[in-house]
Parts: sequence; C-alpha cells; structure tokens
Amino acid sequence: MDKIKKYFVEAIAEMKKVTWPTRKETYNYTILVVSVTIGLAIFVFVLDTAFSKALAYFIAN
Repeated sequence: MDKIKKYFVEAIAEMKKVTWPTRKETYNYTILVVSVTIGLAIFVFVLDTAFSKALAYFIAN
C-alpha cells in the first residue's frame, strides 16, 4: 500500500512541475494541427486521383 501511495504523491509532485500551455497556445496548436491534417488529406487525395487516372489511362491503352 505504501508503494501505491508513494507513486501517487510523486506523480502529483511531477505534474506540478509541468508547464501547461495557455488557452491561446492550445487554440493555436489545435488550429495548426487541423490545418496541416486537412492540407495533407487534400494532397493525398490529389495524388491518389492523379495516379488512378494515370493507371486507368495505361490500362485502357
């Protein structure tokens, strides 16, 4: 039981040392992640469409 208590006491002590991001930083990072994700999804979609059309062209001819 002492080991479990010690674990939680140490975990809480470590969490107090963490520098948490501000609300604005969290918002900015979230927007960045969503934007990059959408950008990569569009990029992969364009590549997939181009390769599919190229493959269909080579198969048809």
